[in-house]
Amino acid sequence: MELAVLGLGRMGANMARRLLRAGHRVIGYNRTYQVAQQLAQEAGLIPAETIPAAIAALTQTPRVVWIMLPAGETTDQAIRQAADLLAPGDIVVDGGNTYYKDDLRRAAWLKEKGLHYVDVGTSGGIWGLTAGYSLMIGGDPDPVAHLTPLFQALAPAPDRGWGHVGPVGAGHFVKMIHNGIEYGIMQAYAEGFDILRAKQEYHFDLHQIAEIWRYGSVVRSWLLDLTADALREDQTLSEIAGYVEDSGEGRWTVFESIDLDVPAPVITLSLQQRFISRQEESYAAKLLAAMRHKFGGHAVKKASGA
Repeated sequence: MELAVLGLGRMGANMARRLLRAGHRVIGYNRTYQVAQQLAQEAGLIPAETIPAAIAALTQTPRVVWIMLPAGETTDQAIRQAADLLAPGDIVVDGGNTYYKDDLRRAAWLKEKGLHYVDVGTSGGIWGLTAGYSLMIGGDPDPVAHLTPLFQALAPAPDRGWGHVGPVGAGHFVKMIHNGIEYGIMQAYAEGFDILRAKQEYHFDLHQIAEIWRYGSVVRSWLLDLTADALREDQTLSEIAGYVEDSGEGRWTVFESIDLDVPAPVITLSLQQRFISRQEESYAAKLLAAMRHKFGGHAVKKASGA
């Protein structure tokens, strides 16, 4: 098969590489053209300097445009530009971290033009090139069936790691919940190892403990594998700031739990912990200390320089 990939960042570039290795014809566009040129030399990608050039290079019908751009207006702009150049029956795929309600809006708009829209929640990070990607797919059956060879090439194996989970929006909805669960698992690991580190009289080797848990333990996982790697490199994590971003999908998961009246305390608290990590100094914590001092006369730790 052939497709145009719009967006050759870390995920998009590695997905293009994996598709090329499977024998598919891939045209690639990136805002920085040198990235597409480098992939052309390295992996056989057909570079395109603009979105119109990428679509013009497609020779098979229905034409497939796979977008791997930041969620929101950047993806909207690319879809609008591509839609003006496509013909009825062509397929637009969004494999980024899109909010599923945006999928519904885009699909309805593209349907008026006779275009198909498929949303693909994609997990695998920088390891997807070698290990394959987990693909959660939403869309109508016919375009999804047409894209099956691409899904089989991207997944860990042709018969596992990917699936058509429902109509438009379903793929990104499942990926959203996947990321919410990921937040909770990561937070539990982080808190557990923090407690181990604090028990200083035992002089725990955190990397050793992570390695023990990796085999046979009920808490073993790929995230634990990655944790063990990080602890092997530096148990003090001295080169890393304790500042944790979020892609937005964790907060979307919390919004849905509220809308659906489904309690999700672990996911919600793990998201809040990420917010806490971004505060250099917590005003709320200062106010808590002030209240304790006022009602109980508890000692207050003075700020440096005060």
